[in-house]
Amino acid sequence: MGLFFPDDPGYDLSVRQSGFARYRQLLSLYGGGWWKGNLLALAGALPLAAGITYAVLSSSLLVLLPCSLVGGAIFGPFLAGLFDAVLRGMRDDGQHWWKSWQRSWRQNWRGSLIPGALTGLALGVFVFMGMLFWWAQVPPGLGTVLLWLLSGLVLTVIGLLYWAQLVLFEQTVRARLQNILFFCAKYLWRALGAGALQLLYWAVVVLFAPWTLLLLPVTGLWFILFVSLFLLYPPLDQELQIEQRFRQAGFVPQVEIPEEDGADDGEV
Repeated sequence: MGLFFPDDPGYDLSVRQSGFARYRQLLSLYGGGWWKGNLLALAGALPLAAGITYAVLSSSLLVLLPCSLVGGAIFGPFLAGLFDAVLRGMRDDGQHWWKSWQRSWRQNWRGSLIPGALTGLALGVFVFMGMLFWWAQVPPGLGTVLLWLLSGLVLTVIGLLYWAQLVLFEQTVRARLQNILFFCAKYLWRALGAGALQLLYWAVVVLFAPWTLLLLPVTGLWFILFVSLFLLYPPLDQELQIEQRFRQAGFVPQVEIPEEDGADDGEV
């Protein structure tokens, strides 16, 4: 991605870095594939975006509900593919982006339909409520706005953690929700920070539209998802033992993991 220079101290593309160097390494190795997957995800999001937009323009909740559910169900497999691609990069899976996308589609499309529909519904209702504030003759109170933002933050955090688990492991819905609860109890501020970044990013996109819409083919869905998961992945790996499970299944990372990072974490 043009982010590395010959004088970077101790930088070696074949060895897993840490901190900001890891951020740059991931972009260099996998950013191109994520960007291509982002284009597919944007295409999958079009029915949902069109349905919510039409419902808002027509001021109809009856239109919003089916459009959000159907559009979200269509978007679900595409969103799962993007989550899968980013998380593969996090664990240094060097598989070609198109092959990994096809594999994700085969494995996750059925399981992502209902979560996708619920995600679409939550997004549609959140946007519609925001427009109600805009249309209201009397401005909403500060408490109402804060409650609306807090609900969006909570739903964003739940979505990030749920979709990450969906593409990583075969689990029951109850197990995923329990993991989200326990993770947030232990890493609350990190989870809220990742969710807040998501909300801030999309707030900028909406507030400065239509100019920001020109950036969607470039940064779109993938970049903010990468940044959010970059913050969440270390504790997720620690608590869910992601890389240990994949190593036990025979997975070999593309880059060399330093001994202290690749040490055994114990039994799953």
